[in-house]
Amino acid sequence: MTEQPIPIELRDVSDEADLRRCYRLVRELRPHLDEDGFVERVTAQRADGFHLLVAWSEDRPVGAVGYRYGAKLAWGEHCYVDDLIVDPTRRSRGVGHALLAEVRRRAIERNCEELHLDSRRERSDAHRFYEREGLAPSSLHFRQRLRGT
Repeated sequence: MTEQPIPIELRDVSDEADLRRCYRLVRELRPHLDEDGFVERVTAQRADGFHLLVAWSEDRPVGAVGYRYGAKLAWGEHCYVDDLIVDPTRRSRGVGHALLAEVRRRAIERNCEELHLDSRRERSDAHRFYEREGLAPSSLHFRQRLRGT
């Protein structure tokens, strides 16, 4: 059952203070990062074109999407969503839809041909959301750890 949408304001986050305010939210999806590590990674990734768009409600971050633009032989000009997080207490209230719709709008404005994201196999609720949003599963992503555990 979908609850009533909540009022949100979408803002690009670039300063350290707002990044730190977003850490608790991002920790939901990236629990391996501590707060300083999160700030350092976002700051470093910005040099490679990473964007962080945050949904704020009552001056609190309730959702975030990290994305970047790129070009590949397989996909052409594209937008890749690295992270999409919604506060568990605010899910099914339009936050994820608004974030993804804005990223899609920006990607179209930049003449991207495709929108991509990866999602872990066990995240079946997220998969249903992505499919409702018009994304379709298209491949398997393989990885190999090269350092650490």
